[in-house]
Amino acid sequence: MMLGDLGADVIKVERPGAGDDTRTWGPPFDSRGESAYYLSINRNKKSVVADLAIEQDRALIESLLGQADVVVDNFRRGTLERHGLDPGRFLARRPQLVWCTITGFGSDSNRPGYDYVVQAERGWMAITGEPNGQPMKVGVALADVIAGKDAAIATLAALVSSARTGRGRHVVTSLAQSATAALVNVAQNALVTGRDAARWGNAHPNLVPYELFEASDRSIVIAVGSDAQWRACARVLGIDALADDPALATNAGRVTHRDRVVGAVAGQVRTRTAAQVAAALDAVGVPCGTVRTVLEALRDAGASALTGVAPSVPGAVRFPPPRLDEHGADIRARGWAVFRG
Repeated sequence: MMLGDLGADVIKVERPGAGDDTRTWGPPFDSRGESAYYLSINRNKKSVVADLAIEQDRALIESLLGQADVVVDNFRRGTLERHGLDPGRFLARRPQLVWCTITGFGSDSNRPGYDYVVQAERGWMAITGEPNGQPMKVGVALADVIAGKDAAIATLAALVSSARTGRGRHVVTSLAQSATAALVNVAQNALVTGRDAARWGNAHPNLVPYELFEASDRSIVIAVGSDAQWRACARVLGIDALADDPALATNAGRVTHRDRVVGAVAGQVRTRTAAQVAAALDAVGVPCGTVRTVLEALRDAGASALTGVAPSVPGAVRFPPPRLDEHGADIRARGWAVFRG
Protein backbone atom coordinates (compact mmCIF):
# COMPACT_ATOMS: atom_id res chain seq x y z
CA MET A 1 0.00 0.00 0.00
CA MET A 2 2.85 2.40 0.77
CA LEU A 3 4.35 1.81 -2.67
CA GLY A 4 0.89 2.39 -4.15
CA ASP A 5 0.55 5.62 -2.16
CA LEU A 6 3.87 6.73 -3.66
CA GLY A 7 2.53 6.17 -7.16
CA ALA A 8 3.36 2.55 -7.98
CA ASP A 9 0.87 0.54 -10.05
CA VAL A 10 0.07 -2.42 -7.80
CA ILE A 11 -1.68 -5.65 -8.80
CA LYS A 12 -2.76 -7.73 -5.82
CA VAL A 13 -2.87 -11.43 -6.67
CA GLU A 14 -5.29 -13.32 -4.40
CA ARG A 15 -6.43 -16.91 -4.09
CA PRO A 16 -9.87 -17.72 -5.55
CA GLY A 17 -12.82 -17.90 -3.21
CA ALA A 18 -11.67 -16.30 0.02
CA GLY A 19 -8.92 -14.01 -1.24
CA ASP A 20 -6.80 -12.15 1.28
CA ASP A 21 -7.39 -13.55 4.79
CA THR A 22 -7.98 -10.06 6.18
CA ARG A 23 -11.15 -9.76 4.10
CA THR A 24 -12.79 -11.94 6.77
CA TRP A 25 -11.16 -10.32 9.83
CA GLY A 26 -14.27 -8.74 11.28
CA PRO A 27 -16.61 -7.43 12.39
CA PRO A 28 -16.79 -4.60 11.72
CA PHE A 29 -17.67 -4.83 8.04
CA ASP A 30 -18.79 -1.94 5.82
CA SER A 31 -22.07 -1.87 3.90
CA ARG A 32 -20.48 -3.84 1.05
CA GLY A 33 -19.30 -6.60 3.38
CA GLU A 34 -15.62 -5.62 3.37
CA SER A 35 -13.85 -5.86 6.73
CA ALA A 36 -12.47 -2.68 8.25
CA TYR A 37 -9.16 -4.52 8.69
CA TYR A 38 -8.89 -5.21 4.96
CA LEU A 39 -9.93 -1.67 4.03
CA SER A 40 -7.20 -0.19 6.24
CA ILE A 41 -4.29 -1.61 4.20
CA ASN A 42 -5.41 -2.20 0.62
CA ARG A 43 -6.09 1.07 -1.20
CA ASN A 44 -4.29 1.91 -4.45
CA LYS A 45 -4.26 -1.71 -5.63
CA LYS A 46 -6.10 -3.70 -8.28
CA SER A 47 -7.19 -7.28 -7.58
CA VAL A 48 -7.01 -10.46 -9.63
CA VAL A 49 -7.49 -14.02 -8.40
CA ALA A 50 -5.20 -16.85 -9.43
CA ASP A 51 -4.78 -20.47 -8.36
CA LEU A 52 -1.16 -21.60 -8.36
CA ALA A 53 -2.30 -25.17 -9.03
CA ILE A 54 -3.93 -24.24 -12.36
CA GLU A 55 -1.67 -23.96 -15.40
CA GLN A 56 -3.62 -21.11 -16.97
CA ASP A 57 -3.40 -19.05 -13.78
CA ARG A 58 0.31 -19.75 -13.42
CA ALA A 59 0.74 -18.51 -16.98
CA LEU A 60 -1.02 -15.27 -16.02
CA ILE A 61 1.30 -14.84 -13.06
CA GLU A 62 4.34 -15.52 -15.20
CA SER A 63 3.14 -12.89 -17.66
CA LEU A 64 2.82 -10.33 -14.86
CA LEU A 65 6.21 -11.30 -13.45
CA GLY A 66 7.70 -10.73 -16.88
CA GLN A 67 6.63 -7.08 -16.84
CA ALA A 68 6.81 -6.04 -13.20
CA ASP A 69 9.59 -3.90 -11.72
CA VAL A 70 8.91 -5.32 -8.24
CA VAL A 71 7.43 -8.55 -6.93
CA VAL A 72 6.36 -8.90 -3.29
CA ASP A 73 5.42 -12.27 -1.82
CA ASN A 74 4.77 -13.66 1.64
CA PHE A 75 4.57 -17.38 0.88
CA ARG A 76 6.06 -19.90 3.24
CA ARG A 77 9.36 -21.49 2.24
CA GLY A 78 9.15 -23.73 -0.82
CA THR A 79 5.59 -22.85 -1.85
CA LEU A 80 6.48 -20.89 -4.97
CA GLU A 81 9.19 -23.36 -5.95
CA ARG A 82 6.72 -26.27 -5.78
CA HIS A 83 4.54 -24.45 -8.31
CA GLY A 84 7.35 -23.62 -10.71
CA LEU A 85 7.57 -19.97 -9.66
CA ASP A 86 11.05 -19.98 -8.15
CA PRO A 87 12.16 -16.35 -7.63
CA GLY A 88 15.69 -17.31 -8.70
CA ARG A 89 14.47 -18.30 -12.15
CA PHE A 90 12.83 -14.95 -12.76
CA LEU A 91 15.77 -13.00 -11.34
CA ALA A 92 18.09 -14.89 -13.70
CA ARG A 93 15.81 -14.16 -16.65
CA ARG A 94 15.38 -10.48 -15.72
CA PRO A 95 18.47 -9.30 -13.83
CA GLN A 96 16.97 -5.87 -13.13
CA LEU A 97 13.97 -7.33 -11.25
CA VAL A 98 13.51 -6.59 -7.55
CA TRP A 99 11.84 -9.39 -5.59
CA CYS A 100 10.90 -8.86 -1.95
CA THR A 101 9.92 -11.81 0.22
CA ILE A 102 8.35 -11.05 3.60
CA THR A 103 8.62 -13.93 6.06
CA GLY A 104 7.66 -14.59 9.64
CA PHE A 105 11.00 -15.75 10.98
CA GLY A 106 13.47 -15.56 8.09
CA SER A 107 14.21 -17.55 4.96
CA ASP A 108 15.50 -20.56 6.92
CA SER A 109 12.25 -21.00 8.86
CA ASN A 110 8.95 -22.42 7.71
CA ARG A 111 7.00 -21.06 10.68
CA PRO A 112 4.02 -18.87 9.81
CA GLY A 113 4.44 -15.39 11.21
CA TYR A 114 1.69 -13.51 13.01
CA ASP A 115 2.21 -10.18 14.73
CA TYR A 116 1.03 -11.38 18.16
CA VAL A 117 3.44 -14.34 18.17
CA VAL A 118 6.32 -12.11 17.14
CA GLN A 119 5.52 -9.56 19.83
CA ALA A 120 5.68 -12.38 22.37
CA GLU A 121 8.90 -13.95 21.14
CA ARG A 122 10.88 -10.80 20.37
CA GLY A 123 10.67 -9.16 23.77
CA TRP A 124 7.91 -6.64 23.16
CA MET A 125 5.34 -8.11 25.52
CA ALA A 126 7.92 -8.51 28.27
CA ILE A 127 8.42 -4.73 28.35
CA THR A 128 4.81 -3.64 27.75
CA GLY A 129 2.25 -3.26 30.54
CA GLU A 130 2.27 -2.30 34.19
CA PRO A 131 5.41 -3.27 36.16
CA ASN A 132 3.56 -5.81 38.30
CA GLY A 133 1.03 -6.83 35.67
CA GLN A 134 0.97 -9.43 32.93
CA PRO A 135 3.00 -9.06 29.73
CA MET A 136 0.94 -7.01 27.26
CA LYS A 137 0.87 -6.67 23.49
CA VAL A 138 0.90 -3.31 21.78
CA GLY A 139 -2.59 -2.10 20.84
CA VAL A 140 -1.79 -2.04 17.09
CA ALA A 141 -0.23 -4.89 15.07
CA LEU A 142 2.94 -2.83 15.11
CA ALA A 143 5.34 -5.65 14.26
CA ASP A 144 3.37 -6.13 11.03
CA VAL A 145 3.43 -2.41 10.33
CA ILE A 146 7.17 -2.03 10.94
CA ALA A 147 7.95 -5.10 8.85
CA GLY A 148 5.91 -3.65 6.01
CA LYS A 149 7.75 -0.34 6.23
CA ASP A 150 11.10 -2.16 6.34
CA ALA A 151 10.08 -4.12 3.26
CA ALA A 152 9.11 -0.91 1.44
CA ILE A 153 12.44 0.72 2.36
CA ALA A 154 14.44 -2.32 1.26
CA THR A 155 12.47 -2.50 -1.99
CA LEU A 156 13.06 1.16 -2.80
CA ALA A 157 16.78 0.82 -2.06
CA ALA A 158 16.96 -2.20 -4.36
CA LEU A 159 15.13 -0.25 -7.08
CA VAL A 160 17.68 2.55 -6.86
CA SER A 161 20.48 0.01 -7.13
CA SER A 162 18.77 -1.64 -10.10
CA ALA A 163 18.39 1.70 -11.88
CA ARG A 164 22.07 2.49 -11.36
CA THR A 165 23.60 -0.90 -12.07
CA GLY A 166 21.00 -2.86 -14.03
CA ARG A 167 21.09 -5.51 -11.31
CA GLY A 168 18.12 -6.12 -9.04
CA ARG A 169 18.13 -8.43 -6.07
CA HIS A 170 16.07 -10.75 -3.91
CA VAL A 171 15.35 -8.89 -0.66
CA VAL A 172 14.20 -11.02 2.28
CA THR A 173 12.72 -9.41 5.39
CA SER A 174 10.95 -10.88 8.40
CA LEU A 175 8.56 -9.83 11.11
CA ALA A 176 10.96 -11.24 13.68
CA GLN A 177 13.98 -9.31 12.43
CA SER A 178 12.03 -6.05 12.15
CA ALA A 179 10.58 -6.48 15.65
CA THR A 180 13.98 -7.23 17.16
CA ALA A 181 15.59 -4.21 15.51
CA ALA A 182 12.71 -2.05 16.75
CA LEU A 183 13.73 -2.70 20.38
CA VAL A 184 16.39 -0.01 19.76
CA ASN A 185 17.33 1.67 23.08
CA VAL A 186 15.64 -1.03 25.16
CA ALA A 187 17.87 -3.63 23.54
CA GLN A 188 20.93 -1.45 24.02
CA ASN A 189 20.13 -0.92 27.71
CA ALA A 190 20.12 -4.68 28.19
CA LEU A 191 23.29 -5.18 26.15
CA VAL A 192 25.21 -2.49 28.03
CA THR A 193 24.11 -3.50 31.52
CA GLY A 194 23.71 -7.24 31.11
CA ARG A 195 20.38 -6.94 32.90
CA ASP A 196 17.09 -7.85 31.30
CA ALA A 197 14.63 -5.08 30.44
CA ALA A 198 11.63 -4.55 32.69
CA ARG A 199 8.11 -3.23 32.19
CA TRP A 200 7.72 0.44 33.01
CA GLY A 201 4.04 0.96 32.29
CA ASN A 202 3.63 4.58 31.23
CA ALA A 203 7.05 5.63 32.51
CA HIS A 204 10.40 5.61 30.71
CA PRO A 205 13.48 3.67 31.83
CA ASN A 206 15.94 6.39 30.79
CA LEU A 207 14.12 9.73 31.12
CA VAL A 208 12.39 11.51 34.03
CA PRO A 209 9.80 13.00 34.00
CA TYR A 210 8.60 11.21 30.90
CA GLU A 211 5.28 9.57 31.62
CA LEU A 212 1.54 9.77 32.09
CA PHE A 213 0.05 12.14 34.66
CA GLU A 214 -3.53 12.63 35.78
CA ALA A 215 -4.91 16.14 35.48
CA SER A 216 -8.18 17.10 37.16
CA ASP A 217 -10.24 16.05 34.13
CA ARG A 218 -8.20 13.63 31.99
CA SER A 219 -4.78 12.10 31.43
CA ILE A 220 -1.81 13.93 29.93
CA VAL A 221 1.68 12.86 28.93
CA ILE A 222 4.66 15.02 29.83
CA ALA A 223 7.86 14.12 27.97
CA VAL A 224 10.93 15.99 29.22
CA GLY A 225 13.86 15.17 26.97
CA SER A 226 16.51 17.68 28.05
CA ASP A 227 17.77 19.47 31.13
CA ALA A 228 16.56 22.82 29.77
CA GLN A 229 13.09 21.36 29.27
CA TRP A 230 13.15 20.12 32.86
CA ARG A 231 13.90 23.56 34.26
CA ALA A 232 11.16 25.11 32.13
CA CYS A 233 8.71 22.38 33.17
CA ALA A 234 9.43 22.73 36.87
CA ARG A 235 9.15 26.51 36.83
CA VAL A 236 5.93 26.67 34.84
CA LEU A 237 4.36 24.09 37.20
CA GLY A 238 5.42 26.10 40.22
CA ILE A 239 8.06 23.75 41.67
CA ASP A 240 10.98 26.15 41.47
CA ALA A 241 12.85 24.46 44.31
CA LEU A 242 13.25 21.35 42.17
CA ALA A 243 14.26 23.43 39.15
CA ASP A 244 17.13 24.88 41.21
CA ASP A 245 18.15 21.64 42.93
CA PRO A 246 21.66 20.60 41.75
CA ALA A 247 20.79 16.94 42.38
CA LEU A 248 18.12 17.19 39.67
CA ALA A 249 20.03 19.34 37.20
CA THR A 250 20.82 16.39 34.93
CA ASN A 251 18.63 13.61 33.64
CA ALA A 252 20.81 11.04 35.42
CA GLY A 253 20.05 12.79 38.70
CA ARG A 254 16.34 12.86 37.96
CA VAL A 255 16.37 9.14 37.15
CA THR A 256 18.09 8.52 40.50
CA HIS A 257 15.44 10.61 42.30
CA ARG A 258 12.56 9.43 40.10
CA ASP A 259 9.95 9.14 42.88
CA ARG A 260 10.64 12.64 44.19
CA VAL A 261 10.44 14.27 40.76
CA VAL A 262 7.39 12.35 39.56
CA GLY A 263 5.57 12.92 42.84
CA ALA A 264 6.14 16.68 42.69
CA VAL A 265 5.02 16.95 39.06
CA ALA A 266 1.96 14.77 39.69
CA GLY A 267 0.97 16.94 42.64
CA GLN A 268 0.91 20.06 40.48
CA VAL A 269 -0.74 18.50 37.46
CA ARG A 270 -3.68 17.07 39.37
CA THR A 271 -4.74 20.56 40.47
CA ARG A 272 -5.29 21.75 36.89
CA THR A 273 -7.14 20.62 33.80
CA ALA A 274 -5.23 18.86 31.07
CA ALA A 275 -5.82 21.83 28.76
CA GLN A 276 -4.33 24.21 31.34
CA VAL A 277 -1.26 22.02 31.81
CA ALA A 278 -0.79 21.61 28.06
CA ALA A 279 -1.11 25.34 27.42
CA ALA A 280 1.45 26.16 30.10
CA LEU A 281 3.96 23.58 28.89
CA ASP A 282 3.45 24.43 25.22
CA ALA A 283 4.23 28.05 26.00
CA VAL A 284 7.70 27.13 27.27
CA GLY A 285 8.47 24.42 24.72
CA VAL A 286 8.02 21.32 26.87
CA PRO A 287 6.63 18.35 24.90
CA CYS A 288 3.26 17.18 26.18
CA GLY A 289 0.02 15.72 24.90
CA THR A 290 -3.45 15.02 26.17
CA VAL A 291 -4.48 11.37 25.83
CA ARG A 292 -7.06 11.21 23.05
CA THR A 293 -9.40 8.49 21.89
CA VAL A 294 -8.95 7.05 18.41
CA LEU A 295 -11.89 9.02 17.02
CA GLU A 296 -10.47 12.20 18.54
CA ALA A 297 -7.08 11.49 16.97
CA LEU A 298 -8.69 10.86 13.57
CA ARG A 299 -10.86 13.96 13.63
CA ASP A 300 -8.36 16.12 11.71
CA ALA A 301 -6.29 13.35 10.13
CA GLY A 302 -7.89 13.19 6.69
CA ALA A 303 -9.18 9.67 7.35
CA SER A 304 -11.88 7.84 5.38
CA ALA A 305 -14.10 4.88 6.26
CA LEU A 306 -13.38 3.49 2.78
CA THR A 307 -9.70 4.28 2.14
CA GLY A 308 -8.32 4.54 5.68
CA VAL A 309 -5.90 7.00 7.23
CA ALA A 310 -4.17 9.43 4.87
CA PRO A 311 -0.74 8.33 3.59
CA SER A 312 2.13 8.69 6.05
CA VAL A 313 4.47 9.37 3.13
CA PRO A 314 4.15 12.13 0.50
CA GLY A 315 1.64 10.22 -1.56
CA ALA A 316 -1.99 10.16 -2.62
CA VAL A 317 -5.11 8.02 -2.42
CA ARG A 318 -5.98 7.27 -6.04
CA PHE A 319 -8.59 4.55 -5.69
CA PRO A 320 -10.23 2.50 -2.93
CA PRO A 321 -9.38 -1.05 -1.85
CA PRO A 322 -10.52 -3.47 -4.56
CA ARG A 323 -13.26 -6.04 -4.28
CA LEU A 324 -12.04 -9.59 -4.76
CA ASP A 325 -11.07 -10.06 -8.45
CA GLU A 326 -12.62 -6.68 -9.24
CA HIS A 327 -10.10 -6.09 -12.02
CA GLY A 328 -9.57 -9.75 -12.93
CA ALA A 329 -11.13 -9.66 -16.38
CA ASP A 330 -9.16 -6.58 -17.44
CA ILE A 331 -5.88 -7.87 -16.03
CA ARG A 332 -6.31 -11.24 -17.72
CA ALA A 333 -7.04 -9.51 -21.01
CA ARG A 334 -4.62 -6.60 -20.88
CA GLY A 335 -2.14 -7.17 -18.05
CA TRP A 336 -0.43 -4.03 -16.84
CA ALA A 337 -2.22 -2.00 -19.52
CA VAL A 338 -5.16 -1.68 -17.11
CA PHE A 339 -3.27 1.19 -15.44
CA ARG A 340 -3.04 3.14 -18.67
CA GLY A 341 -6.78 3.38 -19.15
